[in-house]
Amino acid sequence: MTMMTASQGNLSLSKTAETDSDLTPDPTALSHIPVLADEILDALAPAPGKIFVDGTLGGAGHTRLLLERGATVYGIDQDPYALERARAAALPGLHVLQGNYRDMGELLLAQGVTQVDGILLDIGVSSFQLDDVERGFSYHSEAPLDMRMSQDGESAADVVNDLEESELAALIYEYGEERHSRRIARFIVQAREKAPIETTVQLADLIKRAYPGFSKGIHPARRTFQALRIYVNDELGALRDGLKAAEGLLAPGGRLAVISFHSLEDRIVKRFLLGSEVLTPLTKKPIVASETEQASNPRARSAKLRVAERPAEAS
Repeated sequence: MTMMTASQGNLSLSKTAETDSDLTPDPTALSHIPVLADEILDALAPAPGKIFVDGTLGGAGHTRLLLERGATVYGIDQDPYALERARAAALPGLHVLQGNYRDMGELLLAQGVTQVDGILLDIGVSSFQLDDVERGFSYHSEAPLDMRMSQDGESAADVVNDLEESELAALIYEYGEERHSRRIARFIVQAREKAPIETTVQLADLIKRAYPGFSKGIHPARRTFQALRIYVNDELGALRDGLKAAEGLLAPGGRLAVISFHSLEDRIVKRFLLGSEVLTPLTKKPIVASETEQASNPRARSAKLRVAERPAEAS
């Protein structure tokens, strides 16, 4: 198999600042509003002949932007629903790969690709996953307590029903930054002794009862649901592995762009880039969405973009 390498053109960076659960492919469903679209294009500078990895393909919003400018994109996703939609859309220039972006090196090598011009990681749950009630990511609608992106391994229901109280409290605190984690864990354990906790609303109502003094505002289940989702999908472990894999896959002059949505993710990205011996950070502070974008796309409000470059080799 012939090995492909990326072109090594100069890139520029401006400092300016998600459906039904039917697996039947629906190309019209493959659309969503990509956050920080202009900033991503400015950072990665897609052009004909360039090769990119979208490690979190999702609804292919960012991938479409890269494809429209003539680039080739290898889109990676572990979610079977996202993969079906992407394959059905048959976007010219898009190669759909099943797997986790933490394994991007091996996935690309299997395609004969050893280096790429840019890598995009849009971390966390996609709009499709949030909007698909049956996936169990939302605490607003009744659904099985699942939260698995790949549909493999233990579900959120397995976690809340099987873990020891201390372990449950620890993961809610660590991954959800929830200050009432011990109280929530105690309420969960007491409830499951009577009957298994099997649905999203069942857990959300339980957390609401556990939350001291809650009356209105942001639902108190938000942080616990985040913690369970991160734990079930090993999201932070995948992020660390994916950043390391990106170091080895980027060609000299290539760039890595990472969009995170909460402090746990952003902290990992920041520390990794600052400590990397391969990549040079190009964003001292994360780029955030403009007020206009935040008003039109609420998901963009918490988005933070960090960009780094693998320096070109000296001539």
